[in-house]
Amino acid sequence: MKNLFLILFLVLLAQPFCAWAQSPSGETILKSLQKEHPRILLLKGEEQTILAQIKKYPEWKQVHQVLLSECDRMIDVPPVERVKIGKRLLDKSRECLRRVFMLSYAYRTTKEEKYLKRAEKELLAVAAFEDWNPTHFLDVAEMTMAVAIGYDWLFAQLSPETRSTIRQAILTKGIQPSLDKKYNWFLQAEHNWNQVCNAGMSYGALAIAEDEPRIAGEIIARAIQSIPKAMLPSYKPDGAYPEGFSYWDYGTTFNVLFNSAIEKALGTDFGLSESPGFMQTADFFQNLAGPTGQAHNWGDSGLRAGLSPAMFWFAEKSKAPSLLWSQKQLLSQKSTGYVKNRIIPALLVWGAKTDLDAIKPPAQKLYVGQGPSPVALMRSSWTDSNAVFVGVKTGSPAVNHAHMDIGSFVVDAQGERWAMDFGMQDYNSLESKGVDLWNRSQNSQRWQVFRLNNFAHNIPSFDGVLTNAKGYAKIDAWTDEPSQMAVITDLSDMYAGQVAGLKRGISIKNGQFVVVRDEVKTGEKPAVMRWNLLTPATVRIVDGKTVELSQHGKKMLLIFETHVKIDIKTWPTDPTHDYDAPNPGTTFVGFEAALPAHASEHFNVYLTSRAGVTPTKPLAEWPVKTH
Repeated sequence: MKNLFLILFLVLLAQPFCAWAQSPSGETILKSLQKEHPRILLLKGEEQTILAQIKKYPEWKQVHQVLLSECDRMIDVPPVERVKIGKRLLDKSRECLRRVFMLSYAYRTTKEEKYLKRAEKELLAVAAFEDWNPTHFLDVAEMTMAVAIGYDWLFAQLSPETRSTIRQAILTKGIQPSLDKKYNWFLQAEHNWNQVCNAGMSYGALAIAEDEPRIAGEIIARAIQSIPKAMLPSYKPDGAYPEGFSYWDYGTTFNVLFNSAIEKALGTDFGLSESPGFMQTADFFQNLAGPTGQAHNWGDSGLRAGLSPAMFWFAEKSKAPSLLWSQKQLLSQKSTGYVKNRIIPALLVWGAKTDLDAIKPPAQKLYVGQGPSPVALMRSSWTDSNAVFVGVKTGSPAVNHAHMDIGSFVVDAQGERWAMDFGMQDYNSLESKGVDLWNRSQNSQRWQVFRLNNFAHNIPSFDGVLTNAKGYAKIDAWTDEPSQMAVITDLSDMYAGQVAGLKRGISIKNGQFVVVRDEVKTGEKPAVMRWNLLTPATVRIVDGKTVELSQHGKKMLLIFETHVKIDIKTWPTDPTHDYDAPNPGTTFVGFEAALPAHASEHFNVYLTSRAGVTPTKPLAEWPVKTH
């Protein structure tokens, strides 16, 4: 039944009709086009708003100065070369976007000729490439965006010859390949490829619109028709992005780049910002990071939270400054690592009117999002760096970039992460060794990759069997009561054919400790259950029910409470294949238990800094509500 629910959910979301979106034709769409350059993101003279913000806030001044310093470093660096990594040119496209966006920003805010000349050198170099690798179209999309920004922002200062060369490259190496059915499958995609590729093509179209009005209008109108196919399944109903933390930053940032650019250049975003759940997705992203600064990195995701230009767009658009609470903390740090972010100039564009003094902590401490990858994110405080934070992930392994991690969780407390997730492994490291990485069927080689299957996540496994690759679970009930913030999920569909049922409840009790309760029903056959937790801490088994975790001079106890005989164990995290990434400094800890047929058992696990914990009631008695 849950399988059917997931299929119907995704099919319904993919329907092309969108009552909230307008559908302009290619012939009419350019009637309101800004006639002069620059027209993408930042119109002529709007640099003054940024410069005023830099004078007002030291945080903005620091970002501005760091970008200029990075541009100074680029001056003598050779332009990117057409060197692929495996099947991808994406690394070079992204570096070109980073350089051109920053250098163009530097020129527009300082008028120093050195930045103009260096940007022009980069633009001409990539314009001379034989192609921008349309067989992996993300490469074309990001390169087209890079060249379009440089062409548009520096237009008045470029010679007619340079303009012609760059304009032809945008047209022939960027836009025209997107008309070829061999490459433009992204138009039907329901994930980040749609968002990124439509954004890149539209930037190219906006840049050359006065010279190529017919094709430019068609490309932008096509994008406005296509991009809802990704927006609906990605954000409906309440903003939880199904591909997780890193791909939110990718897909959503490029969606915002698209919305912002067409609204600036054409005077409207054609209703796209009204897409169900889209404006709420900023809450999802902010809540994903715990007090350690680490994200709940489920699926193919990175771990570290960083400055997100898109969050400044959301905060300004929705007039909700609390969305920037975590971003404000990051702005206050002296780190310069954000120069690696190829979109970072957009932070100064979208944050030009941000009042940093108006940013207060969010009121809500629990976020629940449903959709293809439902998630619950709860914390005891937004202001205490030692707060307790729990992220719980459900959904399905069938979702793009998903792992067999349904029901898994992460935990922060005392300023440390105690229960963790490996996150992604570099794709090329697997593809280069012939791994069938993108096949998500039950017996695919994808699920043999060490980091991707259920044995590497903080969930139970039975008899050493993979969970159901087509299964689905959601957040069934929750409460934000401070004394017992909690969520419950029915994971039974994930273990079809293994056990008769499994429900999991996870709670932060009195803002002090975490309890995980699993209620298991076996079917016609007995089962051996492995309860697993992945941790970066040093593990010491104290006795038959207690484990001590320690790191950086801090300690947590893992206390097991059950009537079932359990065998507490640790397992290594050493790779099992030559294609698996190493996992140094990590340990699996948990227990094994032999369960008879037709049994109903419960297991309570406490993560606490002190020995005394209050008993946990059955899930049916938890003070949660279904929604």
